[in-house]
Formats: sequence, C-alpha cells, structure tokens
Amino acid sequence: MQYSVLGSSGLRVSRACLGSMTWGCQNNQADADAQLDYALAQGVNFIDTAEMYAIPPTIDTYGATERIIGDYFQRNAGKRQHTILASKMAGPGLAHVRDGSDMTPQSLLQAVEGSLARLQTDYIDVYQLHWPNRVSPHFGKHRVGRIGFSDINSDAQTEQMLALLQALDSCVKAGKIRFCGLSNETPWGVSQYLQLSQQHDLPRMVSIQNEFSPLHTKDWPYLIEQCVHENIGYLPWSPLAGGALTGKYLGAARPAGSRWSMLQRNGLFRDTPQSNNAIAAFTELARSHNVVSAELALAWVNQVDGVTSTIIGATNMAQLQQNMAAFALVLTPAMLDDIAQFLQQYPAPF
Repeated sequence: MQYSVLGSSGLRVSRACLGSMTWGCQNNQADADAQLDYALAQGVNFIDTAEMYAIPPTIDTYGATERIIGDYFQRNAGKRQHTILASKMAGPGLAHVRDGSDMTPQSLLQAVEGSLARLQTDYIDVYQLHWPNRVSPHFGKHRVGRIGFSDINSDAQTEQMLALLQALDSCVKAGKIRFCGLSNETPWGVSQYLQLSQQHDLPRMVSIQNEFSPLHTKDWPYLIEQCVHENIGYLPWSPLAGGALTGKYLGAARPAGSRWSMLQRNGLFRDTPQSNNAIAAFTELARSHNVVSAELALAWVNQVDGVTSTIIGATNMAQLQQNMAAFALVLTPAMLDDIAQFLQQYPAPF
C-alpha cells in the first residue's frame, strides 16, 4: 500500500480509503468486521463514515454505520490509534436528521458529540461537512441550468461558513476533532472557507471529498487544480459510479441486494442511455486490455494528479479484494491512451 499526506494536516493516509456506507443496511456487523480486518491487514489506515449512514438514509439506519465501527474498535482497541478515522455531519434536507434544518454551530456541536458516542472514541481525526447549506451542483445537479446561483445570498452563506468554522475551532481546541474537511463543495465554497480561516485564525480545511470517476470528471481541472495549489487533499467518492463501472447493471440488470435495486434518495441519476453506452464501452475497453473494468477504473482514478486517496466500498469480500487489487495495477501507456479517447467520446454521460 502506498500513502500520501492529507493536505496540510500532515497525516499519512493510505491511497485506498475504506468507505463504510453499506454497513448497517446491505452489510451487518460481521461483514464490516471482516472488511475492516482485511483492509487494515492490507495497509489501509483511512476509514470514512458519516452520521447519516447507512445508505440509503432512513430514520431506522441513521447512525448505524458509526455504531458498527465503534463496536469494532471497542473490541480491537489497539487498532484505533493506528487508524485515521473520518466522519461527516449531514447537511440540510433529511427530515429525520435535525428536522432537515441547516447546519448551525449548535447543531454541529451536537453532531460531533453524537458521532463520538456512536464511534466510541475520544476524537475524530477528520470531521467533514457532508454537503453545504446551500444547494450545490452534486448528486446529479451539475447539468447547466439545473440549479441557480444568482438567487443565493452569498453574504449570508459566508456568515454561516464563519459560524461553522468557529464551532469546529472549539471542537479542535477541546481535542474532539483533529482536522476539518469538506464534502460535495465547489471552488467558491472552498475559497470562502480558506479566506475565513486565514482572516479569523480558524482551522483550515485539509480535504474535500467529491464524486469522481471515469463517468464523472467535472472536478477536473478547476477544483482539483485548486486542491493541488492550496494543499487540500482530494478524496474521490463513488469512483465506480455507484458500482455501475463493474458492468453489473448493463442491460437493465438489477442484481438482488445491489444499490440500484434499492430506492435511492436522489434517484438513479447515473442510469441514463448515455451512461449505459459509456459503461458498455468502458467494460469492453478493460476487456481489450485483459483487466477487470472495476480495477481499471479505480487504477485510473488513483493515478490522476491531485488525488490523495480514493474512497472504495464493497458489499462482499470478493468486491473488496478486487478493489484493493486495483491499487497495485500499473496502467500502461496504451491503457491511458484508450481511456483518454473514452473520456473524449463520453465526457458527461449523466
């Protein structure tokens, strides 16, 4: 396993980050234990979770993933100190999480305490804001004109960001979190947080996790360039486009227990005719090079300049082993050339 420094934090994190959002819905405690044991044995030291998990989010599964992780580390106490544990505070929109209200300093402090209790830990290494209070162009909202920017009160948004940073600062000073990060943010949002941190001597965001895969490259080059030059770790989530790049959904297939067989909060926005054409082309591309499409996709994401650690997820051990194998795969010039042509042909399939 190779490691990278997570932005300005100084933390050395594995190039593979073990995502956990299926634990508590598609996976149980025993499944999670096996995945954690395997990943840690392979050198993974970076685990990502969130208060809203498991996914799909429901009132019954809220906090389940953090509780599963907390149970694991309570029984394997010696492993916690060697693990970089990241969690996230849910933004507005979920009726069962703080009545769907905006993030505020008070609710942030409550969220941190809740995560600490469920994770059975005294501190969280990286605490992230899962999505902004404003509507952002993520979760299928990135098409031109899909959302508006002119009707947003930027001053009010900036004031909210400052208040959240001040609350995060109190948590850092209390030793409850070590570093702060973002998720599903934009270059404008990142810039505001960086300016506020400098102006008010508050914690600096060390990372951002956004969706990024061969089917979804909207953060290249502008946000990723910013991350490189501002020393912010870039953490791609859904690098297999919700599992689609395995090819398992081609031909409208819906394997039992798979994510696309379940009700999704934002719908199956990746399931478009253009996406299915692109997925078929990518799986054929991988086959022509005698590699598995999932491994090719993950290896490609891993080598993108600016990527710090890729968040992977699996519902069974065979998937996890396949995902881990991708980080040892060296892409040939021919593979890279073919993927470049693929990206030109399918630049934004969903």
